Amino acid sequence: MTVVLDLINNPRPRHPEKAHKPDSPAQPKKPDWIRVKAPVSAGYAETHALMRENGLVTVCEEAGCPNIGECWEKKHATFMIMGDTCTRACAFCNVKTGLPAALDPNEPVHVGEATAKLGLSHIVVTSVDRDDLADGGAKHFADTIRAIRARCPSTTIEVLTPDFLRKDGALEVVVEAKPDVFNHNLETVPSRYLSVRPGARYFHSLRLLQRVKELDPTMFTKSGIMVGLGEERNEILQVMDDLRSADVDFLTIGQYLQPTRKHHEVVRFVPPDEFEALKTIAYAKGFLMVSASPLTRSSHHAGEDFARLKAARLARA
Repeated sequence: MTVVLDLINNPRPRHPEKAHKPDSPAQPKKPDWIRVKAPVSAGYAETHALMRENGLVTVCEEAGCPNIGECWEKKHATFMIMGDTCTRACAFCNVKTGLPAALDPNEPVHVGEATAKLGLSHIVVTSVDRDDLADGGAKHFADTIRAIRARCPSTTIEVLTPDFLRKDGALEVVVEAKPDVFNHNLETVPSRYLSVRPGARYFHSLRLLQRVKELDPTMFTKSGIMVGLGEERNEILQVMDDLRSADVDFLTIGQYLQPTRKHHEVVRFVPPDEFEALKTIAYAKGFLMVSASPLTRSSHHAGEDFARLKAARLARA
């Protein structure tokens, strides 16, 4: 039997693996502390035009980040390399899923050129998961880091990588390229992995971060989680302990927001005072830097946070 798909009148869905799932409960009305202004500034328009001019993808757009207006007005953007299609299907993520296209060999150079045009002193580079590639895209990350260094030698570089699950030697390739910050997000507590991040393994991600410090003890490491997915407070505190056992320097904690009804429900909106309490506890556990608020995202204020991170290390030396 032949199945014919009409992709002209019925375009391929952004999340085909979720298309036939029942809708999750609708996201509750956002409280006042989670609201942001629509992006309408001239700076935002200029950044948008530069991204399109260079054929670049940003996680700011693909993941529907609520901070895009603020960041792009300042000409801050997080570049998402290796295409706009992910091989995973996480229940929280708005990046589209499917079979990605071949890598663009010119992309690293384009990212370097865009970094120069934006005049960035600190840049964040992330990617989709590329389980289809033998090295998970590690060499492409390394090439991008080197292209930015060649064009903007004074720019500090932060990478937010996938987990390189079952990609032996991939992590070493990225660390060897010497980013200033290596970020890999745990995303949630272990008990929620099966429903939130089914393609990943909590302790593999934790070990990845620990391994970075074994390969280069001077490299800053960073990880983040979302709250509002049904986790318990004691589970968050255990994640903090796990990350500190892996010698992670920087922790981010932000509110999960539901991209569509096909994604995981928002179990609750965590109030700002709870974020402040978690921040206090995290600092007491030994993190050099903690960012915890409803609108905290991995790359939000990354440049300013990196400066504070360096200062915190020097203060402890």
